[in-house]
Amino acid sequence: MKVNAFAAMSAGAKVEPYQYELGGLGPDEVDIEVEYCGICHSDLSMIDNEWGLSEYPLVGGHEVIGKISQVGSHVSHLKVGQTVGLGWHSGYCGHCGSCNGGDHNLCATAQGTIVSHHGGFADKVRAQASSVVVLPDGIDATTAGPLFCGGITVFNPLVQFNVEPTDKVAVIGIGGLGHLALQFLNAWGCEVTAFTSSESKAQEAKEMGAHYIINSRDPQELEQAAGRFDYIISTVNVKLDWNAYINTLKPKGRLHFVGATLEPLDIGAFGLIAGQRSISGSPVGSPATIAKMLDFAAQHNIKPQAEFFKFSDINAAIEHVRAGKARYRVILEK
Repeated sequence: MKVNAFAAMSAGAKVEPYQYELGGLGPDEVDIEVEYCGICHSDLSMIDNEWGLSEYPLVGGHEVIGKISQVGSHVSHLKVGQTVGLGWHSGYCGHCGSCNGGDHNLCATAQGTIVSHHGGFADKVRAQASSVVVLPDGIDATTAGPLFCGGITVFNPLVQFNVEPTDKVAVIGIGGLGHLALQFLNAWGCEVTAFTSSESKAQEAKEMGAHYIINSRDPQELEQAAGRFDYIISTVNVKLDWNAYINTLKPKGRLHFVGATLEPLDIGAFGLIAGQRSISGSPVGSPATIAKMLDFAAQHNIKPQAEFFKFSDINAAIEHVRAGKARYRVILEK
């Protein structure tokens, strides 16, 4: 089967039309006819080979929504014609300790959708059936793509670290991840604070679920928030004064990273020890947690704020994301 895709041929290059053969469908695999695909900052990182994982030609796209067009002979839970989503992972080993424990997202040999595998910047994408999640009723397929990466990235910690509805939680960075975190936390029942350096985003942050706004460029506002938060989620990929944020945590509070800052964390041990505070991080979630997130999003009408581009305008869409102009996710549509 021939697939029409858009691929980067070298690091940092614009994508261009590219065709490849899928080969025979495995017994545990499915093919998805792509209808929508989000553009995530991770796609740019892979196109640019920021993480040293990229292989070219590189077909990005790991926020895929489409219809099942073909199922393998061993697949019984998915049917041709179902609308499904595919995120960062397109397959798992299925037998390691993490997979056996339900933490498929922590599988050491999980297959990345755009790592040594062609993703959703194409008319079709192939994946292991276990990595594909059916969209429940109440989820808008047009905007669902970013939930499969950005959405699950900020929802997963709520489940993994038992965030309570009575907790006071702050979000650093109100962008593609942060604007979803605000919505999830508000619906979860938390008191939600947005750390942002952009005055223009303050009102939007409140509309998306923040009860309070703190100007992250104002040292006095940071000092006044000392000992206030049970939990802080950092969605940014830049270096900040992490010790100042740790100071805003309550005793036993947690600073949790979902944004992949490439610079080492400059953190003093005393601020952690004195307050018995913690630092942690997490990736995307397992298929089971993705399904739970989708149900929660449907119940609470949570959806990404998105801008749409045609697949034929993919380079303009990528540059829009690269320039930091997206408010707040960009989605490709047929």
